Amino acid sequence: MTHSTEPLDFAVPAARPRPTSVRWAILALLLAFSFMSWLNRVSMSVAYDERIRDELHLSATAIGYVYSALLFAYMLCMTPGGWFVDRWGSRWALAIMGLGSALFVALTGAVGFAALSVAATVGALLVVRAALGVFTAPIYPASGHAIAHWLPVPQRAAANGAVMGAALIGIASSYYAFGTLIDLFNWPGAFLVTGSVTALLALLWTCFARDFPAAHPAVNPEELNIICGGPAVRMHVAAEDAVVVTATAAAPRDGAGLWRTLAANRSLALLTVSYAAVGYVEYLFYFWVHHYFDQVLKVGPDMSRLYSTLVFLAMAAGMFLGGWVSDQLTRTAGRRTGRVAVVAGGMVLGALLVGLGLFSPLPGWTVLLFGLALAAVGATEGPSWATAVELGGRRGATAAGIFNTGGNAGGVLAPVITPLVSDAWGWKWGLGLGALICLTGACLWFWIDPDDADTAPPAS
Repeated sequence: MTHSTEPLDFAVPAARPRPTSVRWAILALLLAFSFMSWLNRVSMSVAYDERIRDELHLSATAIGYVYSALLFAYMLCMTPGGWFVDRWGSRWALAIMGLGSALFVALTGAVGFAALSVAATVGALLVVRAALGVFTAPIYPASGHAIAHWLPVPQRAAANGAVMGAALIGIASSYYAFGTLIDLFNWPGAFLVTGSVTALLALLWTCFARDFPAAHPAVNPEELNIICGGPAVRMHVAAEDAVVVTATAAAPRDGAGLWRTLAANRSLALLTVSYAAVGYVEYLFYFWVHHYFDQVLKVGPDMSRLYSTLVFLAMAAGMFLGGWVSDQLTRTAGRRTGRVAVVAGGMVLGALLVGLGLFSPLPGWTVLLFGLALAAVGATEGPSWATAVELGGRRGATAAGIFNTGGNAGGVLAPVITPLVSDAWGWKWGLGLGALICLTGACLWFWIDPDDADTAPPAS
């Protein structure tokens, strides 16, 4: 018997590479953009309450027009901003948004340094804040567009909810963070600081982000499989080619047909009107809850900061939780049930809790009920945004722009209508009107079908 002297070759399978986590870095940057965007917006109301009102003797109605100048421009540019995202991608849309926002936030501070007359200051703030609204417009259509490309379907409502939750953390932080900057640098200097931070974030996004995972040099095949929800069939294609193939399929080129298709989508139209009701309630609280605590309930500046912060932190928690709950329900009960249950239920509950908070005899109970109300309304954000992008199909960012135009059509009215109604009938009516509008918007979800998507390819 002979024995081979050659060594036995036992093949040891190579360890499977771990997926990279670029998608989470992209999501983190989207969260940071959302945080800074809303801190930059609401900081105007903080500056008014803490310095501008006493320095310039502006009425609540006058500063309400400054708030609405941003919101009106933001609303008008929302749908064109969504079209821009679909045409050129979320990377460049958010880069332009970030750098433009940084410029006009800094110019808000420059208005204060200019030592103009009261009338000239108001006029300059109207122009500068309106320009900020123009550049801010693409942020959420671009974020929804990026999430649709970078995360699998079962995680999109939670991711959209997280992006909106980051906005609320930005709002909640503004009372202490921006208030502290005002204490250190006065209100013009505080705007220069936050403008600089926004510019640095925009530069980081521009250098790191890509529109599609296959185009990112740090994404490995395992992460791409997770994002695609299965085997990545195009990993043999060079990253540059993948961008061309995907972008060609994604970019709408059918002109007026694009708008006719989206306008004919009943679910998108109803979703847009419903989101206008959400926008009215949210913007009402964004711009007036600090004033309500300070000037109506007379709890003092320090407690007003604390109470406003707690209310918006509760809303942020609701946004995170609502997206997660919707995703879980979608897995078990289907997409329509998962979206309708969370959105319609949240709007109804939020309206009822606002009403209870207005008639609470103690400020502490008012804070608790307002916080729970805004958490319930905030829970609607993630599923609503995921539905808007999906209803648009290949025109997802444009559909999201139309949808968010509705949200801001409601929002742009709240800063002006609230003090007008409150001056006539009292602040309970001013805030209570928002609850009634919210109930009306909830009813529309019984006719909204998240599966009613535009699946037709763009014409060549």
